[in-house]
Amino acid sequence: MREIPQQLVDPCSADPHGEPVLRLEEAIARMLAEVQPVTGEETLALRPALGRILSEDVRSTVDVPSHTNSAMDGYAVRAADLPTDGSAELRLVGTAWAGRPLSETVEPGECARIMTGAPVPVGADTIVIQEHVSAEGERVRIGPGHRQGQHIRRAGEDVRAGDVALGSGAVLQPAHLGLLASIGVARVTVRRRPRVAFFSTGDELRSVGETLEAGQIYDSNRYTLHGMLARLGVEMTDMGVIPDDPVQIERAFASAAGEADAIITSGGVSVGEADFVTETLGKLGTVGFWKVAIKPGRPLAFGRIGDALFFGLPGNPVSVMATFYQLVRPVLLRLKGIMAPDPDVLVRAVCGSRLKKKPGRMEFQRGVLTRDASGRYSVETTGHQGAGVLRSMAEANCFIVLPMDAESISPGDEVDVQPFSALVWF
Repeated sequence: MREIPQQLVDPCSADPHGEPVLRLEEAIARMLAEVQPVTGEETLALRPALGRILSEDVRSTVDVPSHTNSAMDGYAVRAADLPTDGSAELRLVGTAWAGRPLSETVEPGECARIMTGAPVPVGADTIVIQEHVSAEGERVRIGPGHRQGQHIRRAGEDVRAGDVALGSGAVLQPAHLGLLASIGVARVTVRRRPRVAFFSTGDELRSVGETLEAGQIYDSNRYTLHGMLARLGVEMTDMGVIPDDPVQIERAFASAAGEADAIITSGGVSVGEADFVTETLGKLGTVGFWKVAIKPGRPLAFGRIGDALFFGLPGNPVSVMATFYQLVRPVLLRLKGIMAPDPDVLVRAVCGSRLKKKPGRMEFQRGVLTRDASGRYSVETTGHQGAGVLRSMAEANCFIVLPMDAESISPGDEVDVQPFSALVWF
């Protein structure tokens, strides 16, 4: 693990215990510098390859379209027969259908009825759409205002045989599957999915279905983590709840590091007497940093155990989700092989609520973003913003992003808003 570059340490964000506290963008840069995409490949049929990363270029062996065809229903004509003024009368020689080409050649003074997708008959080079034609029996009358080559799709204008249809590193989206199908590709070679192990720590935690006793709570973090990881398309191993016992935590760390590319824990990263995660990380691996100047989620440990990346998230449910989206997600995208993900979307909106904030930490408050008929964005808080109030996330559709130096926001002030729709899909 590299030393933290001095320029990444914010001297104004001093921790009471003397630990450096990083700005969000600095922490992300520090983590990304440690990440290399996973190696290993597998070959899949097109449909299950959705969302996967191509590991090699795909070249086309065919032209798309494979033949010059009509883009509209209408009449195939010779450009030389198009009138410059007045009208021209042509003789109809037949009909070209998609999948059933017309065998006759269109000679001077002739035309052919043609359907969308049908090959353009020999001799014709222009399509006049049916709305611009009057036809009676075999006589077709065409007026002025047309140009040579209109409404024709040329063979190979989408993809030419021999071209790279899709390059290595592409994240396969629905349009990509259609493009690959259009060139006859049935299977593709993709990167293997990163393996991520996750567990929660805490004597007070119980899994759903167990009976709660005094002082115990149900563990929600593994469920939100499962949902967020599933959206990223990684392989997951849920290791359950690990008690606040250094021996058991150490055993869980070692087991996860032996199988996973990344390990995510929730809880146990603060300075309490029973918080053993950071201590165990330092014992078995290396600690890059464990404090970031954000709210919610300041205590966040990042490091390595062997070849596995490690993310120790806070225990509070909202902090888990906020730190995952802001810090873990970019790293896992890089681990998948997405080297240049789309930039996160920020929307400027008028805030309708009073928001409390002190300078010194970047805050991600939960809000509801709306847009009126004129296209103007506005945002309201979901209410109490405590890090343990998971309902504030469940009712929200965005983060209200308040910079480190910002102070409290008054109704009517403009704020930056990060829609969840830009985060929940990779």
